[in-house]
Amino acid sequence: MLRVVSWNINGIRSPLQGVPYEEPNNCTAMAMAGILDKLDADILCLQETKVTRDVLTEPLAIIEGYNSYFSFSRNRSGYSGVATYCKDSATPVAAEEGLSGLLATQNGDVGCYGNMDEFTQEELRALDNEGRALLTQHKIRTWDGKEKILTIINVYCPHADPGKPERLAFKMRFYRLLQIRAEALLAAGSHVIILGDLNTAHRPIDHWDAANLECFEEDPGRKWMDGLLSNLDCQAGSHVGAFVDSYRCFQPKQEGAFTCWSTITGARPLNYGSRIDYVLADRTLVIDTFQASFLLPEVMGSDHCPVGAVLSVCCVPAKQCPSLCTRFLPEFSGTQLKILHFLVHLKEDPVFKQSALPLSGQTQVRQNKARVRSTRPRPSQAGSNKGQKNLMNYFQPSSCCPQASSKLEMPSLGALATPKIPEDEVMAKMVEVQAKASEAKDEKEVRALFWKSVLGGPLPMPLCGGHREPCVMRTVKKPGPNLGRHFYMCSRPRGPPTDPSSRCNFFLWGRPS
Repeated sequence: MLRVVSWNINGIRSPLQGVPYEEPNNCTAMAMAGILDKLDADILCLQETKVTRDVLTEPLAIIEGYNSYFSFSRNRSGYSGVATYCKDSATPVAAEEGLSGLLATQNGDVGCYGNMDEFTQEELRALDNEGRALLTQHKIRTWDGKEKILTIINVYCPHADPGKPERLAFKMRFYRLLQIRAEALLAAGSHVIILGDLNTAHRPIDHWDAANLECFEEDPGRKWMDGLLSNLDCQAGSHVGAFVDSYRCFQPKQEGAFTCWSTITGARPLNYGSRIDYVLADRTLVIDTFQASFLLPEVMGSDHCPVGAVLSVCCVPAKQCPSLCTRFLPEFSGTQLKILHFLVHLKEDPVFKQSALPLSGQTQVRQNKARVRSTRPRPSQAGSNKGQKNLMNYFQPSSCCPQASSKLEMPSLGALATPKIPEDEVMAKMVEVQAKASEAKDEKEVRALFWKSVLGGPLPMPLCGGHREPCVMRTVKKPGPNLGRHFYMCSRPRGPPTDPSSRCNFFLWGRPS
C-alpha cells in the first residue's frame, strides 16, 4: 500500500501544536520528525513552508529514513514554498521544481512540459518564482506485478485577494499552466496525482456559506475545476475533465467535510470552514488503485488539516536520489567551503619546539638560562648611569618634605569608638522620617486621583445583544474612511447562523480617540 498525505502547514519552522516531542532543544526538527511519524505517510507533501534556502536548517531538511525536496520563493522571504518528504522505500526516480521547466537542472528532471506557447518567458518565470510547485516521479508496481510511472504534483495555488484583481489573473494563469503540465504528463503515459492547497472550494457542499455568496458558481476558479474534473459515474469521454476528486469519489454527499478554517474568527471549533485541499488523480488510477481518500481534521498545528489517499500499489525505490534532493545541497553535503578552509596554518617556531621537550630537558634549559643571567653584569654593578632604575627609587621620601618618623603613634581606642547618640534624639528622627513618608504618599494619591478624574480610564466592555457576554474590540484594517477605527463585536467563534452557540450579529463602534 502507498499512503500519500498533503498538508498546508502554514510555516514549517514554527513550533507545531499537537505534535509530541521529547527534547526541547531543536524543537522544530523534533516536531517535523513527530509529524512524519504521526501521519505515517510514504510521501508527505507540505505547502506554505515559508522558508527560503538561506534559512533552511539541516535537521529540518535531512531526516533519517526520508529524502526531501524543497521549492523556495525567490521573490519574498517567509512566503509560500512547498516541500515533499519521501520515505527511503519511496525514493523518486526524478524530481523537479516548478511547472514551466525554466527551473529544471537537466539532471534528473521529470520532463513532459506540453505546449506553453501562450505564455511568455517572463510570465513563466514569474509563475515559478513564488515556489508553488514541486514534482516527484515514482516507479510503482501494481497488484498484478506491472510497473508504471506515477508523477505527484505538489502545489500551493495562489490566493485571489478581492482587493487585488491582478492576483486573480495570476491565479488563473497558474491554474492554466498546472493543467497543461498535468495533461502533458498523462499524454506521455504517466499516471498523475495533483495534491495540495488549490485555494478554491469547488462545490457548494465544500463551503460553509455558499448560499450567501454572490455568483458562487460563476467564480473563475470553480469554472476551471469544472473543466479539470469529471465524475466516476460518467462514461469515459463524456466529460472533458481528465482528473477525479478522490474524496468526493468515496464521500460524494458528506457535508461539513472542510479542510481550512479562519483563525481570525476562531471558526474551527464550530467547523465553519471550507474544503480547498484536494487529492486529484487521473481517472484510471482512481478506478484501479485508490482504496481510500480521507481528511484528518483532528490534526492541529495549522489553519488547514491534512488530506490524503491510500493506493493499492507499492513503490519501487530508485537506487539514488535525484539531484534536487536536499542532501545534495552544498551546505548539507559537506562540499561547501567553511571558514576554516580560509585559515592558514602557521609555521612551527623553534621556541615552541623547545616547549615540547621532556620535563627534565625543560628543567636543564631553565637552569642554563639562570646561570647566564647570573653571570651577566647588571647596569648598576658596571657603574653605568644608563641602566634601569631600581624599583625602590620610586618610594624614597621627597627631599622637600620632612622625613616621617619611623615610629607611628597608634590612636587610642576612645578616639575610634562611635559617639553615643541620645535615645530621645533617635526617636525624634524616626518620627520625622515617618511623617515625611506619609506626606509623600498622600501627595502621590492626590495626584493619582486627579489624573483619574481627568482621563477617566478605559470603559468596561459592552455586552453583546445575543448572549449578554463581554465583547471583544477590533480595529478596522481595510483602507477607507474608517481605517484605524475601533469597534466591538461578539467574542464567540464564527459559526452557522442557526447555531445559538456561534457569534451573534452584535456590532458597536468605539468612541473616537
